[in-house]
Amino acid sequence: MLPNTGRLAGCTVFITGASRGIGKAIALKAAKDGANIVIAAKTAQPHSKLLGTIYTAAEEIEAAGGKALPCVVDVRDEQQISDAVQKTVKKFGAYTIAKYGMSMYVLGMAEEFKGEIAVNALWPKTAIDTAATEMLGGPGIKSQCRKVDIIADAAYSIFQKPKSFTGNFVIDENILKAEGIQNFDIYAVKPGHPLQPDFFLDEYPEAVSKKMESAGAVPEFKEEKPQPQPKPCSGAVEKTFRIVKDSLSDDIVKATQAIYLFELSGEDGGTWFLDLKSKGGNVGYGEPSDQADVVMSMSTDDFVKMFSGKLKPTMAFMSGKLKIKGNMALAIKLEKLMNQMNARL
Repeated sequence: MLPNTGRLAGCTVFITGASRGIGKAIALKAAKDGANIVIAAKTAQPHSKLLGTIYTAAEEIEAAGGKALPCVVDVRDEQQISDAVQKTVKKFGAYTIAKYGMSMYVLGMAEEFKGEIAVNALWPKTAIDTAATEMLGGPGIKSQCRKVDIIADAAYSIFQKPKSFTGNFVIDENILKAEGIQNFDIYAVKPGHPLQPDFFLDEYPEAVSKKMESAGAVPEFKEEKPQPQPKPCSGAVEKTFRIVKDSLSDDIVKATQAIYLFELSGEDGGTWFLDLKSKGGNVGYGEPSDQADVVMSMSTDDFVKMFSGKLKPTMAFMSGKLKIKGNMALAIKLEKLMNQMNARL
């Protein structure tokens, strides 16, 4: 385990989802330094199936040595977020660290607030034992998980870094290895048991699957095999790309300067591209003439919903419906372009 150093004493940490699970683990780790913790979560009353409320979490945080401010916050409600921030400033003066789940915006915000606020994303390398994981993975998933402590330690490591450490997508195991941690069995729910790769990391090697099977575990994942490319037809995807093409201009190309590749599964699927580097821009079926800067993989239904404004790219990404490889900053630029086209789609 990563030892506490006391460096967060007096710091104010604003944590969404801190009533249980990963959020509470991060809160307790920081509380041991004497940090001020804002517990921003929805659970104010006891839940029939999920343990913990913002008030029980506050008691644990103060028992660990921190100061707590429980706030009822639904992150979808802008007014509740604003009210919580005002309460934080009134009680603690300001908050210096925030944790929330919007990885799509990390690079954009890191650039916007450079020199003032550090913005980083933290991902687990393996599945983490939480109530949500058990609901998604079933009864056998627990033994394939690590404990929330590994995320708390990784977040603690990030908290102690300078403002210049920003715009990073950090994997928990990697940053703890850099801190000198070598024995990761201490974080395992069942030491020695094969681990389930995290649901949102694009790491599903066949070797891991074989290792899990040899140990008598049932892998909760399968490596996807490439499917033969269907021929494009005049369906919703083709119509969407036709509208996108009609919306292109030299100004959009100049402002974007990127090539996007879409790997779509389902009816009218296959490989499509959006070239916003060539003069005037271009779209088409198949591979682009130059290498793509961003590759997006999703179903055709979700693709059409995303471009028509019925599915937000951030939610698609965070829910696993959209996988992105390549330049995340350019992926964010495409989201802005989608907003301009929603009315036409």
